[in-house]
Amino acid sequence: MPHSGHVHSDPEVTENSRIHRHEHTQTKVVVNRLSRAIGHLESVKRMVENGQDCAEVLMQLSAVESAIHNTGKIILKDHIEHCLVDAVENGDQESIELLNKAIERFIR
Repeated sequence: MPHSGHVHSDPEVTENSRIHRHEHTQTKVVVNRLSRAIGHLESVKRMVENGQDCAEVLMQLSAVESAIHNTGKIILKDHIEHCLVDAVENGDQESIELLNKAIERFIR
């Protein structure tokens, strides 16, 4: 299978994974947002463990969900601006199809 350039941070790339060779401009922003969301989710978990009010737990859980969704938007935008442009320029129809599937799952 030809490789097209997307560098995965996971060193164990499966044979079905594609490898692209370009930088994502929002990596640090995404990692920081995910770290904050993880911390927030841990605090929600503690709220549940401590028996805090269900309405407050649900509100905080909604905030975590929103933070994760907004982070996904950043990833999607970055992917479109970089990976998709590369895929179109290289005629990489498989990457375009994979993006379409990912978008379908993301917007559910």
